[in-house]
Amino acid sequence: MVTIVGVKFRSSGKVYYFDPGEFELSAGAHVIVETARGMEFGEVTSNPQEMSEKSVIKPLRKVVRIADRNDEKRHDENMSRKQEALEICQERIQDHGLEMKLIDVEYTFDNSKIIFYFTADGRIDFRELVKDLAGIFRMRIELRQVGVRDEARMLGGIGECGRSLCCHQWLGRFNPVSIKMAKTQGLSLNPSKISGICGRLMCCLKFENDTYCELCKGMPKQGDYVETQDGPAVVVDTSTLKQEVRVRHVMEPDQDTPPGEDRLSDEISIYTKEAVRPAVRETWEQDWNSGKRSRKSRDGRKDSSHRFRTGDRSSGRGDD
Repeated sequence: MVTIVGVKFRSSGKVYYFDPGEFELSAGAHVIVETARGMEFGEVTSNPQEMSEKSVIKPLRKVVRIADRNDEKRHDENMSRKQEALEICQERIQDHGLEMKLIDVEYTFDNSKIIFYFTADGRIDFRELVKDLAGIFRMRIELRQVGVRDEARMLGGIGECGRSLCCHQWLGRFNPVSIKMAKTQGLSLNPSKISGICGRLMCCLKFENDTYCELCKGMPKQGDYVETQDGPAVVVDTSTLKQEVRVRHVMEPDQDTPPGEDRLSDEISIYTKEAVRPAVRETWEQDWNSGKRSRKSRDGRKDSSHRFRTGDRSSGRGDD
């Protein structure tokens, strides 16, 4: 086991782990750490905690020191210079006629390099732009192209739920999200309903997907034939969260029933998922033809389910 602390360098950035060494650190403290880019100013996100060595990416660098007043002052100066750097870079982009959208800028703590983040539809030849910026800022220039999801994380915003974007507020990394997750959760497949402000599928589709996948196990689909204690039935709707199945019972065919079609009851009955089991249509047809199965009278059977007339408001979706 090793002792680690989480440190992040941007308010919406990824959390990196460092060895606190002999320093007594707590969440919210500012520290100076050594990274691949050199010395960096970061904020501690968690109190020191124990973690197995297998879970830690090696080498685990140590915290160099706790940030003092001079470090705080230098960091504040770097932050105050961002707006001016953005304006200068934006002017040079327009001068060179480049089709790129400038997102953010970042100074390294030691002022050895300045990083510009941008989005673009394709590859951009910005070699002349880099030379121009290097002559202005007199330091190393790096232009880093990011995707639309990273753009939303950097800039922030308000999601469909009315809260701050998860990727900007607390989400450390992006997880793969697919349209299948929306189908599993019974959501509308309208892109405007399940897409975030970045234009991609909302990250929150992943949050409850595992729970829905577990609840959907053994749940029949709409149109499936099932066997209940009151006889065969056809599934008309399901409620994943309530673990309920809404069905219309299959009645014994009469003279008016077209060949190959089912005669269904007018009432909708509700059963728990455990109270129904898969059935095959041909099975009860053979039983009816041979006289082994007869439809029980509704008045004489046990009232083990909730029933509604079709068209009743209560017979709508269980998730409403």
